[in-house]
Amino acid sequence: MPLSASAQFNVNRLIMNGRSALYYEDYVLAIQHFNRAIASKPYLYEPWYYRSVAKYYLDDYYGAESDCNEAIRLNPYINSMYELRGLCRIRQKKYEEAISDYTIAIRNDPSAQNYWFNRMLCRFELKDYDQALCDLDTIIAHWSGNARAYSVKAQIYMVRKDTTEAVQWLDRALEVDPYDAEGWMTRAQISLSRADWKQADSQLSQAIHLRPRMASNYVNRALARLNTNNLRGAMEDYDTAIDVDPDNFLAHYNRGLLRVQVGDDNRAIEDFDFILSREPGNLMATYNRALLNHKVGNLRAAIADYTRVIDQYPNFWTGLHQRAECYRRLGMTNQAEMDEFRIFKAQMDKHIGIQPRWTAAQRRATRKKSEIDFSKYNQIVVEDEEVVEHEYKYDSPYRGKVQNREATADYLPLYQLTFTKSHHQVKSYQPFDRLVDAFNQKAKPKHAVYLSCNATPLTEGETTAFFQLIEQLTAHMGDTRAMDATRDLLLQRAVAYTAVQDYDDAVADLNTALGIDSTSTLAYWQRAVCHAQHAPMVEAGARQMLIARAIDDLSAAIALDAQNPYLYYNRATLYAQRQDYQRALDDFTQAVTLNSSIPEVYFNRGLARIHSNNTAEGIQDLSRAGELGIYSAYSVIKKYSK
Repeated sequence: MPLSASAQFNVNRLIMNGRSALYYEDYVLAIQHFNRAIASKPYLYEPWYYRSVAKYYLDDYYGAESDCNEAIRLNPYINSMYELRGLCRIRQKKYEEAISDYTIAIRNDPSAQNYWFNRMLCRFELKDYDQALCDLDTIIAHWSGNARAYSVKAQIYMVRKDTTEAVQWLDRALEVDPYDAEGWMTRAQISLSRADWKQADSQLSQAIHLRPRMASNYVNRALARLNTNNLRGAMEDYDTAIDVDPDNFLAHYNRGLLRVQVGDDNRAIEDFDFILSREPGNLMATYNRALLNHKVGNLRAAIADYTRVIDQYPNFWTGLHQRAECYRRLGMTNQAEMDEFRIFKAQMDKHIGIQPRWTAAQRRATRKKSEIDFSKYNQIVVEDEEVVEHEYKYDSPYRGKVQNREATADYLPLYQLTFTKSHHQVKSYQPFDRLVDAFNQKAKPKHAVYLSCNATPLTEGETTAFFQLIEQLTAHMGDTRAMDATRDLLLQRAVAYTAVQDYDDAVADLNTALGIDSTSTLAYWQRAVCHAQHAPMVEAGARQMLIARAIDDLSAAIALDAQNPYLYYNRATLYAQRQDYQRALDDFTQAVTLNSSIPEVYFNRGLARIHSNNTAEGIQDLSRAGELGIYSAYSVIKKYSK
């Protein structure tokens, strides 16, 4: 019986540690914990489900769906698993299967707006507009404040060529939520279709302000700007679209054409080189590159491109004439005469001139992406079917991909002991503390201990290395009799446990270390960090208790080392998180007094000042944090300056 209870406890601990790693976005580490839980008890649904969450955020949609299948087989009554599996299927374009998942979830919980909305979008993707409209009517009836529902309804009417009805629904969407990016994007679509270029420019500017990381908005605004003769603005939009999405076909292609018009031929060739590296069979791009190589004197490259086009279209007389001209300039008279004879034989009587600059009519002319017509070689390309990119809703209890999030006004983390060096946002520096340095000098740990408040998620190799280190430290403890040596080994193992998000075992080791030496500042410090990092994963009442324990530990550490700015910073951050702003500001100010070059102190003090209605001084602190290297401070300044 005791063995069974111990095994259950260990698996529960693994699941808790994995969930903690999920919360802190260490997805590889989370998978390692759940792997061990599944190996021990494969009949529990939770580790399968949580592992699928980690895989989803790592873009492994197939693996996440597979884990969801197993979790649902073990327990078919958890709605969040159907929601996640539906999202995985959406990412793989399995819309019909996703609809079945959302239908089950809706049957179990009809009050969940996300389920209705995502099922409707799946039906939209399948062009099942009647059923999509039925879902939209239900959403609007129950959640009249959902502006995106009005926007999608407008899109359906646009597909059905009823722009009058579409505009009415869009007006309602923007009345409900003037910050709805999809609403502005759809309005811009209508304006583009009506050739109302100035309106389209204005509407797309609104959409870009609300959703700045969507390349298609910049491509469409560039089209509007070309038609109002704003060539500089169009070029800037194509550049930005490529910054956002380096593989964007339309941005590269159309920027290449625009560069031709402004005489930037060599850089235009670079754009067409890029397109042809991705789509070697794109004949329109090949022909444009041939003309450019011909123009700048790369005659052999031009001949190669002309030949690819002529091989596909043997009666392309203009291409034959241009290739013949290249042959003559290279002194290859026989080849030139053969091309000219083919033209003469066909009795071609077609005027061939130098590539003209765009007239106003040509600038407005466009061709579809899949259209091959060499008389339209210099026309701006648009998508075959214009679509608005939809964003599926997923209310995850975990944070999601940090790399895709905009900078938020969250307090920066606590400084803690780690085995990895600090990874700063801009400049490279390693925080120094005399106690940490003394520990490294005295204990001579296998891995040096560092200070950091911005540790990056662990790789699979790092995770394995930390588990091995824990085993090695445990073996050393078994061979050690000296209490001081045991205390130092316990501290090292606690740091390793903290790295793999095993806070319970870390706290147990630190408790034992403090039992050996109640004056260990580093043990109080690290235990406070463990309590604070564990807090978000427990219920509200337990969370407050853990934060209180963390503050008590930091107060004990400060009593032992009153000149340590990092301890004041940590305690101030915890005070700020529980909205005790006066105490927080006192501690932040003391940290600045002791060390005026710690950027995180200014960042967090800036937020605390803003939250305590002292915006001006808060912005000054954020500005100082930005100067010291925390670049995300500037986006927060922008947010609170408005």
